[in-house]
Amino acid sequence: MSLLKKTLASFGIGSAKVDSVLHQEVLFPGQSVKVTIHVYGGSSEQWVDNIELKLCCRYIAEAPQERGQPSGHPLRRIPQTHVLAHWSLPYAFTISTGETRDFDIELQVPWNTPVTIGDSQVWLDTGLAVALARDPSDKDTLTVRPEPLMEGIFTALEQQGLRLRQVECEAAEGFESPFVQEFEFVPIDGPFHGRWRELEIVAYRDRHSLQLWFEIDRYQRGATGMLANLLGTGQLTRQLTLSSTLSPQQAGEKVLAFLDSAT
Repeated sequence: MSLLKKTLASFGIGSAKVDSVLHQEVLFPGQSVKVTIHVYGGSSEQWVDNIELKLCCRYIAEAPQERGQPSGHPLRRIPQTHVLAHWSLPYAFTISTGETRDFDIELQVPWNTPVTIGDSQVWLDTGLAVALARDPSDKDTLTVRPEPLMEGIFTALEQQGLRLRQVECEAAEGFESPFVQEFEFVPIDGPFHGRWRELEIVAYRDRHSLQLWFEIDRYQRGATGMLANLLGTGQLTRQLTLSSTLSPQQAGEKVLAFLDSAT
């Protein structure tokens, strides 16, 4: 092996490459996913200390405007990256020139992984820890759909004339993650049309239950601000906890009954 090849590999030129392939196109929070990791040897032999995977998402935090900026809005929106889950696989090995190594693994998708609707983004970063070299990496954008209880709730709301208008991950305190995902609905027909301007929902899921927070904006009250900003302030009285043993249809029915009694 020439010194030139070693030197080029240390700068990432002709070094090993990694590619993660998921065995399903759509992921669901709380479920597992099978992944095959392909490692391809470069132009020189390299030692790989381990393989690391990070499930990441994007959320929005707010901070005061910097000096000299227009004062039309007191806060600026700053995109942030959060690591939802981190896996370090103890696969130390040597990858030879032109060699391919495959690793089959199964990963658990965290319960509060955001669904990828609207501006919400989720991706999987795969990296090789290679000594004395720039670590090869691979980034895969993922599609995440609601788990069954949330799917049942969304279906029930849609059947009552509520349309999902906006979905964002917003910074919030008091949770395992530094953000919550906020769903904004508007009534276009049905029993809530003319009674509400919009409905905002934040959900927090674990193995045993689904917690929901609601904020209803009526025409006569005007805008109330982001629901995420009100969490933990004691201003929210509309909170509902659902057992994970419910069926999706039952979850939807309970949410509709709760909202109808709250208005």
